[in-house]
Amino acid sequence: MRYRVSDWLPTTAKEVKERGWEDIDVILFSGDAYIDHPSFGAAVVGRTIEAQGFKVAIVPQPNWRDDLRDFKKLGKPNLFFGVTSGSMDSMVNHYTANKRIRSDDAYTPGGKAGFRPDYATTTYSKILKELYPDVPVLIGGIEASLRRVTHYDYWSDKLMPSILETTKADLLVYGMGEKPLAEILHLLSKGVPFESLKTVPQTSFIQEKGNLPKNKKWNDLYLNSHEDCLKDKIKYAKNFRHVEEESNRWQAARLIQPIRDEEIIINPPYPPLSSDELDASFDLPYTRLPHPKYNKKGNIPAFEMIKFSVNLHRGCFGGCSFCTISAHQGKFIASRSEESVLKEIREIAKMPDFKGYLSDLGGPSANMYKMQGKELRICERCTRPSCIFPNICGNLNTDHKPMTELYKKVNALPSIKKAFIGSGVRYDMLYNKMASNEEKESHKVYMKELITDHVSGRLKVAPEHTSDAVLKQMRKPSFKLFHEFKKDFDIINKEAGLKQQIIPYFISSHPGSKMEDMAQLAVETKQLDFKLEQVQDFTPTPMTVATVAFYSGYHPYTLEKTYTAKSKEDKQNQRIFLFWYKPEFKRRIQSLLNQLNQQELVNQLFTKNGKDIHFGKKLEFKKKQKPDSQNTKSNKPRRKRKF
Repeated sequence: MRYRVSDWLPTTAKEVKERGWEDIDVILFSGDAYIDHPSFGAAVVGRTIEAQGFKVAIVPQPNWRDDLRDFKKLGKPNLFFGVTSGSMDSMVNHYTANKRIRSDDAYTPGGKAGFRPDYATTTYSKILKELYPDVPVLIGGIEASLRRVTHYDYWSDKLMPSILETTKADLLVYGMGEKPLAEILHLLSKGVPFESLKTVPQTSFIQEKGNLPKNKKWNDLYLNSHEDCLKDKIKYAKNFRHVEEESNRWQAARLIQPIRDEEIIINPPYPPLSSDELDASFDLPYTRLPHPKYNKKGNIPAFEMIKFSVNLHRGCFGGCSFCTISAHQGKFIASRSEESVLKEIREIAKMPDFKGYLSDLGGPSANMYKMQGKELRICERCTRPSCIFPNICGNLNTDHKPMTELYKKVNALPSIKKAFIGSGVRYDMLYNKMASNEEKESHKVYMKELITDHVSGRLKVAPEHTSDAVLKQMRKPSFKLFHEFKKDFDIINKEAGLKQQIIPYFISSHPGSKMEDMAQLAVETKQLDFKLEQVQDFTPTPMTVATVAFYSGYHPYTLEKTYTAKSKEDKQNQRIFLFWYKPEFKRRIQSLLNQLNQQELVNQLFTKNGKDIHFGKKLEFKKKQKPDSQNTKSNKPRRKRKF
């Protein structure tokens, strides 16, 4: 299909004029390039506003360093400015776990870095407030959503107040924004002043103390003040538990956090979207392509990654300690209908460079489609942050049959040669002991369908660690289940005559992880014949259990002291165990294990049949060599690659 520029939301004054508009109702500012696709938040917000009958324009990646012409070119909107950092927190986008500046940006043409500022939501909002002090600013997206209360900012290494305080924005929409946006626009169209929007669910604002808006349906829960959090890390940790629990309840309380002589008000969230409501969002008239302005500027890596993938659902009930998905999208699953999914696939098949292969048929997790509580009344009262940890809830329906049937319907489409599953599989649900016999049978059928027809040679799974103590901190299942899954994976591959691999993901330096845990991880993965590729160092991001433990030293639920590797040296010492097979790390690992009196682990890693393993490189030792721990110069690993 051939598109005209007017099929995208306007981004310039010329494009606005070509539509015959005299003015604009809402102007959006985003840290990402404009990709008109349902996987990119700014496009979803823009299309949602458009669907409500309002005129909306978007200014992608405005230049904040020059004379601010990008912030002035469209003038004032009739209703408000909308601001988002983009699809990622701008600091995660900019910096590695070691706080090194990244050399690329996946959300920019050509993957070029430098097209968005640090703390983008704050930077954009402050500029707009200075230029147009009388125009309301509404902030949203993951950066705003996860910074709505006092939070630890890893990059400045300090507690920060709500982003409402730093941006001076008038209103914050947290989570997925379709419902609150529709209500805001409905009230504004009826003549309700923006400053009176105090009772819209899933919004937050700041106001003077003692003027709490009335709502008989909501209970109020006061958090420890920002000032108390600065003085007392345990009070900060206690706040997190309340925020996480209330963010994932159907009948949540309104949260109030004092800050100086003001209060941050966080209204309860909306219930999860229904299937029809989610379909309506995905069925909006997206072109599914980057704006034509980027045609000669190079591919946008984030788009290239997802352009032939299909998102089946929103939300994740895993509740992993280090993950922000449930904090932003919620723990309850909102699934699309089969009709909506198949319709999108037919649209993808029309793309000129589509060769018949879908890169992913998944979501935040590969296998949570259509899953919910068997008795929803129980879910409505539930405060568990995870439906599958520390055990799988007896009320959770883990039937995989809807997914298997959808996979087969996708396979049957004449335009599809292969539909791969690129999202991570939660293998623990496939071994649910609480499941009914019918569910257990669906698990076996799903596993066989997945492994024989939907793996592109390598299947992603995320055990994250091998230590049960660390996995408990992560809210992840025992590594024993991974062994069970790998055994079944190998059996199914052998029966089908396939030679596919599992690609496991692991994390180093997670709260609770000690050096001996990483050494044991190295041994166990060696025994499984893995030479790890998909690994990462823990990065503290706002509003996660792990980040609270990292900063405060306490687990926010138990208030037990929790060890975390923090220094650059300690983090590097943990990370090198993931690469035990690299010759440049061998001596350093041996030295660290000797310091821990773990000679047995040294033997398990580096000897075979009583002989030293040289990794294809002969190691020479002098007779009176000093202990490795004293040879500090030779112990330093060569920097052959960035980790």
